[in-house]
Amino acid sequence: MSENPVRVLLGTTKGAFVLDGTAARDRWTVRGPYCDGWPINHVIGDPATGHLWAGGGGEWTGAGIWRSTDGGHTWSVAKLTSGQVDEWAANDPEFAESIGWTDEPAPHGKRFGQIWSLARIGDLLYAGTKPATLLVSDDDGQSWSVVESLTDHPSAAEWIGGAAGLVLHTIIADPSDPEKLWIGISSAGVFASKDGGAHWERRNDLADPDEVDAAEHPAAPSDGKVGLCVHHIVRAPGDSDVLYQQNHYGVWRSEDGGQTWHDITTGLPSTFGFPMRVHPRDPQTVWTLPLNGDMAGRFPPDAAAAVWVSHDGGRTWAAQRDGLPQESCFFTVLRQGMGGDRLEPAGLYFGTNSGSVFASRDEGETWEEIARHLPTILSVEVLS
Repeated sequence: MSENPVRVLLGTTKGAFVLDGTAARDRWTVRGPYCDGWPINHVIGDPATGHLWAGGGGEWTGAGIWRSTDGGHTWSVAKLTSGQVDEWAANDPEFAESIGWTDEPAPHGKRFGQIWSLARIGDLLYAGTKPATLLVSDDDGQSWSVVESLTDHPSAAEWIGGAAGLVLHTIIADPSDPEKLWIGISSAGVFASKDGGAHWERRNDLADPDEVDAAEHPAAPSDGKVGLCVHHIVRAPGDSDVLYQQNHYGVWRSEDGGQTWHDITTGLPSTFGFPMRVHPRDPQTVWTLPLNGDMAGRFPPDAAAAVWVSHDGGRTWAAQRDGLPQESCFFTVLRQGMGGDRLEPAGLYFGTNSGSVFASRDEGETWEEIARHLPTILSVEVLS
């Protein structure tokens, strides 16, 4: 096991938080909130440098990306769009002075309202926004430009927002080839690039349309497509084109980089959920956290929490419940609310909308609550 401490990074509705854990993952301390209490949708870190980035914002603040170079103790913001606070300050000099506001224009005006996702890929940083736009930075997050090739995709006029709006929520890459990128947009589906974002392909086709039963649900697969309301995408480790996705209607596996998708929902208690996590070394081991349905409350089936694991690429599933609440459990775990470390055995972590963080040191076999009473948790990532 690594002797380095483990750091769990949390995005919440009231700022970023950091959980500092021991190398044994048996003791945890909570610090925060950071980022001036902004709503923070995603926090990521670079294990090599320890630098952290937090993306968020909203109607009041506008969108921005915060950066820390000291492990999350101090932060500075690259404000990208303007919000209501800027309108107030522009018309009230006393208010402007009290908050230290300046009239420097936001570089992206009002083009988007929030940062929803972040990714460190090679020497670049990427960010996804609401409404769906892809940004890139080549200076460690101090300035950002729009990846217009995605904005100009021929299908853009067809994109429809989900319940949370039109959000670009997932950005992943092949670590051995950072030119290979995948993104997830709800509700536009999965897109892939082979050339670092210069060109994009839409990848939502069913591997075998005949194997999918028709369902009377607007998000169900149809017309040869898996369904465009993708909730989360993960990539298997190693030299692999294996992807998994939790969709609005089912869990799916692709063996060809998203060109085609197979339904692997059989064995799970519902078709609905948000987060997924793949094992850092085993491409056949994947976890998801099903919820009871989009119109049924969006809490664990039977109000009993469980993380479900497959060790054979989604052919079979088993519930992992030890240490999780099994009665009157009505929390929700959101799409970026599950993360993991790379230790041996691998650790898993998820956060709830009721402000708890649960952790497993043994790949989901047993769980313990390591933080509680936090704000609604929007994302969980881990540095180890």
